[in-house]
Amino acid sequence: MESKWLEDFISLAQTHSFSRSAEQRHVTQSAFSRRIKSLEAWIGIDLIDRTSFPTSLTREGHLFYEQAIAMLGQINDVRALLRENRASTESSIDFAVHHTLALTYIPKWLIDLKSGIGPFGARLAAFNVHDAVLVLSEGGCDLLLTFYHPLQPLQLDASRYDMMIVGCEKLCAFSRCDQAGRPEFALPGSVSAPLPYLSYASAAYFGRIVDLIQADALVPLHLEKCYETGTAEALKMMALEGHGLAFLPESAVAQELAQQRLVRADSPQLRWEADMEIRLYREKPSSQKPGKRLVAQLWDYLYSHQA
Repeated sequence: MESKWLEDFISLAQTHSFSRSAEQRHVTQSAFSRRIKSLEAWIGIDLIDRTSFPTSLTREGHLFYEQAIAMLGQINDVRALLRENRASTESSIDFAVHHTLALTYIPKWLIDLKSGIGPFGARLAAFNVHDAVLVLSEGGCDLLLTFYHPLQPLQLDASRYDMMIVGCEKLCAFSRCDQAGRPEFALPGSVSAPLPYLSYASAAYFGRIVDLIQADALVPLHLEKCYETGTAEALKMMALEGHGLAFLPESAVAQELAQQRLVRADSPQLRWEADMEIRLYREKPSSQKPGKRLVAQLWDYLYSHQA
């Protein structure tokens, strides 16, 4: 059982609406519904009365509602206690990082940081964009490193969080090379011969960016989805095996491009791509929550380095 299932259930009990609760929880309605069903399967009894409208709880659901609030409160109390102990570890920084950045950006970036401010410990947790932001907002990390696109903004209060742009990334279409070094699957494809498309899951951040690329394309793309997953690394492996083309961050395929195992699937004349920022966030220090000195040192170093 996952604690987020309890949060989902409490939200549904309060809104009486799957759609409103899914919006509150920042997930699709189908994903929210699956999580409620997972909770019911774990308990072994129906909590939601699906024969009525608006949504209401069963008798057992009402009983569980009070217990869910109590359980979630206990979990949060224990978490807060443990995080207070963790916060006392001044020689280490906790990062919440997007999956792709954990593989492509973080390794060299940490070397650069340590050369500038000296050695320090780092604890890294990799998430999708939504969950990484959630970890920061709930106090589960010192720093958040994630992607940003202006048409897919992060809802982080500027009065509460500091932000710094530390890099940039480009999302482009890539395909395996043929023997002549050309893409096996070259955009844009055609109505009669759509290209096999390796897609991100609908809720994935990069999937939404690809949707923006296609919506803004001057020349429409003709793609036929043949595979779907949530991570760029999994799509890269499928592209390397020749299953189709995939939109991938350039940094994630730098080695494969140098080895001529992958190549861009578009052309210099016609580009289908999106530029993203790599952003670093922290909660603003205050008298009540001053934060770690090491985090302040890192932030000041990056700020002066950029200047």
